Order: sequence, then C-alpha cells, then structure tokens
Amino acid sequence: MAKKILVTGGAGYIGSHTTVELIKNGYEVVIVDNLSNSQLSVIDNIYKISGTKPLFIKGDCTELENMRQIFKDHNFDAIIHFAAYKAVGESVEKPLEYYKNNVLSLINVLDLAREYNVTNIVFSSSCTVYGQPDILPATEQTIHKKSASPYGNSKQMCEDILSDLAAITPSFYSIALRYFNPIGAHPSSLLGEMPVGIPNNLLPYVTQTAVGIRECLSIFGDDYNTNDGTAVRDYIDIIDLAEAHVCAVNRMIEGKCKSNIEFFNIGTGNGVSVLELVNTFEQVNNLKLNYKIVGRRDGDIEAVWADASYANNELGWSAKVPLSETLLNVWNWEKRLNNKI
Repeated sequence: MAKKILVTGGAGYIGSHTTVELIKNGYEVVIVDNLSNSQLSVIDNIYKISGTKPLFIKGDCTELENMRQIFKDHNFDAIIHFAAYKAVGESVEKPLEYYKNNVLSLINVLDLAREYNVTNIVFSSSCTVYGQPDILPATEQTIHKKSASPYGNSKQMCEDILSDLAAITPSFYSIALRYFNPIGAHPSSLLGEMPVGIPNNLLPYVTQTAVGIRECLSIFGDDYNTNDGTAVRDYIDIIDLAEAHVCAVNRMIEGKCKSNIEFFNIGTGNGVSVLELVNTFEQVNNLKLNYKIVGRRDGDIEAVWADASYANNELGWSAKVPLSETLLNVWNWEKRLNNKI
C-alpha cells in the first residue's frame, strides 16, 4: 500500500511541484491549503502532469479543530509542512500576521502529529535563518544571526520549536530543509509561481514585466558590496527543490536519519546577482526588460549562497537544472498563463 503524505500548503508554488514529485515516486498525497496565495486549478494541473489527482481539502493550519478532523480521517506516514506566509518585505509591514500564521500553523500540526502518532515531518525552512552570514557560502553550522525580517525570525522560531520537541521526543523525526531562492516552473508549463496580487518575489515580477502586466521592474539597491552593486542570491530550480523533499521523506520512511532532527541546505552553491539574473533572463529568452534601480528594500540582506555539500553527500540530493533552462521554463509558463503561446 502506498505511503500517505500530508502536504500542507500543497496548492502553493513549492507544494504543488513537490506533490508532483511525490506522486511520481509512488506516494499518496493529501493536500491541505486555505488558498490564500494559490488557486484550486493547480490541483487539476497536478493531475494533468502526474496522472493522479491528490485529495484536496480546503483548510487552514491555524484552525486546530478543523485540522484535527483531517488527522482523524487519515493515517499519515509523514507530513511536509509548507503552509506559511513567505514574503520578506511584506513581513516587515505585517509582523504580527507573519508570527501568528507561520508559528501557530506549525504548532498545531505538531500537536496533531503527536496526538495521532505521525512521527515524521519535513519542515519548509529558509536560508533567512542565517541572517547575513559573516562567511560565505553558508553551511548548516553557520551561526544564526538575528534575521532582517519577521519572516526570517518566524523560520528561526519554527526550527527552535522542532529542536526543542526533538530533545524530549526521541521517536519523532524532523528534517528542516533550508531553501535558498526557488525559481522556475514545471517544464510542462502547467505549474509555476502564480502569486495573488503584486508579486513579492523577483522572478514573477520579471516575467510579469516581460509579458506586459507590470510596467517596470524595480531592482532594490545597487550600492551593495557585490560585483555589480545588486544583491546576490542562490537561485535554485523548483524541480530540484521539489526532489529534495522526496529525498527527505524517503530518508525518514526508510529509517536512515542519523538523529531525530536534521538540517540541510538546499541550494546550488552559486551566488548570482539580481542584475546577472535579469541579464541572463533577457539573453536566453531574446527580449529586453524595462527595469529601474530604486532604493534598498527593508528586510533584504546583501548576499547569501549555499554550501550544499552536506545535502549532496548525506541526503543523496543535488541541484541539476542549469539557470538558463530554469529561465526558459519560467518564461514559457508566464506566456502560457497569459495566452501568449
């Protein structure tokens, strides 16, 4: 019988791609999502790609009793917890909303996992837990500085909660995947990043500017201490990222964890500046973007990229998709979304 995985936030950008990869690897998936930053049509597109429609339940992880019914109805072998608000800039403007949603949702899921004897959880963490590292690339042992944003703080808090629970519950296993910057779209052009309202992430704004939805792309800051003055990030393809979750679930279910809480950096190991990304997008897609340089954005750090060697060696995962292919896929996704192809 197929192992059953609960994917909270599974209709979202990362959750939907991960669901496809889980189905491809023989898992049964139950998605719980409140559709606050996603659309129900995603479930149909998961089916078109994978040939299997995951069970979708509209629900909010901050509502304990509604979530309890889901745990009553299903016997889960593992949980992947994506459900969270995720915009760095917005979190600076709405700190209470971010703390309430991101931290409470995890606490509720953990409460129910203990109550219903679900002993495996993969947590959607972030490189923002490192703040601005003194030394790059960041390893899993890099000292956590205070994050520049409530979003990053919420991820640090959630990791602390998982660590404290692990300390008193030897039978409970957690893997926190610290993502760097996910970008791209499924090669089928059926799944991609589809933010509600004005995008907070760079690539959706790039593609929406290219397709004519946005008039101009703003690049926040050109006075950082980097090669071209713009911020540097580690951009990872969404399919590579999704596959990391399958590796983590496999590791837990196969009993291969070396401790009951583990942390892995999920990145390419390459730092790319915002301007380099924009220029590469223009080159591979043979177009010109309308963009302007504006002031720095609150909550942003100067530079961060991963040392992903631990994930490569221990998790058996590595980033494979080249940046040029990622940027082709994301442009094809945007064009399809807007009936341009």
